[in-house]
Amino acid sequence: MRLIIPLLLLASPALAAPCGGPLSDFTAAITAEAVAQGLPEEAARSYLRGARIDDRVLARDRSQGVFRMNFIDFSRRLISQNRIDTGRALAQRHAAIFDRAEAEFGVPRGILLAFWAFETDYGQVQGDFNTRDALVTLGHDCRRPELFQPQILAAIALHARGDFPTDTTGAWAGEIGMVQMLPYDILERGVDGDGDGHVTLKTSVADALMSGARLLQHHGWQAGQPWLAEVTVPARMDWAQTGLDVQKPLSDWQAMGVTGKADLPQGNASLILPQGRNGPAFLAYQNFRTLFDWNQSFTYVLTGAYFATRLQGASPYDAGNPDPGLDDQQMMRLQEKLAALGHDVGKIDGILGAGTRAAVQKEQIRLGLPADAWPTVELLNAL
Repeated sequence: MRLIIPLLLLASPALAAPCGGPLSDFTAAITAEAVAQGLPEEAARSYLRGARIDDRVLARDRSQGVFRMNFIDFSRRLISQNRIDTGRALAQRHAAIFDRAEAEFGVPRGILLAFWAFETDYGQVQGDFNTRDALVTLGHDCRRPELFQPQILAAIALHARGDFPTDTTGAWAGEIGMVQMLPYDILERGVDGDGDGHVTLKTSVADALMSGARLLQHHGWQAGQPWLAEVTVPARMDWAQTGLDVQKPLSDWQAMGVTGKADLPQGNASLILPQGRNGPAFLAYQNFRTLFDWNQSFTYVLTGAYFATRLQGASPYDAGNPDPGLDDQQMMRLQEKLAALGHDVGKIDGILGAGTRAAVQKEQIRLGLPADAWPTVELLNAL
């Protein structure tokens, strides 16, 4: 018989333990919180016994330089013909699993294959960080304890079930398995796809894909609906209408001169220009937005969504001839200027995130520049 673990407070953002300070005090506080939530004390003590701070995790958390790459460079780095061929072969090999995932949760194989590929190269590279130590390190660190302390409690719950040994390994941020899921998502939304009585995301393709599909459904994925389509934009239009903050029916975009290589899916969509009006262009539908609950990087999500379309038969995108972007130092200078003007760009990190994109577009409108949200030297100089 499997142990039934209560989920009463595991999702609470409240801190279970003070960040920083002696590690022994931290683990004692986490143990007390676990017991208060109805978890077995011995399971908590067993799981946390021997836990240590992993400085490699902190280093990774502080430096995520890959997200400074632009969409064209990032997508070319992650998408190869070999990855496409492997994905299509796996789609055939595990056709029954993909059929089940789409029938039960509405998520098509292209999306699941894309994240399987990007997260772990189809399960081949799942990470060698000790998951317990990674979670304890990030929960103890004072940068984002509210995000990771509930994950420690979820890991203890899984450990109590016998599904999460202390030597489990995965990514630096605590995700494990072929599609890299955090303990709380495994605990609440993991699926025993192969029927062996356990959710084993590291070795069971069925468990991993079915769990990933269920997680995306939880985040709002709508069955049978589109997510992304490449388009061509006219030489001139109201560029301030582009970006994820604006949604229009397909007919409105077509009236503005937006066209597709093939028949475009119906529905409300946003026109996104990852490298400005002279670069690639896509219509992003509602399902596209759900992918940000998997990863918050705009470039990563767009690349994954585009790769999913390629795996399902779409042709390569037209890279166009985008205006040169900014280097890391220029981007940080731009963010400093935007912040000084009152825009919320978040951390000054040289990454073109959603806040920086929105601020860039607002300043382009104010300065009378094409408001396509792509930062250029011209904009930097104008500021």
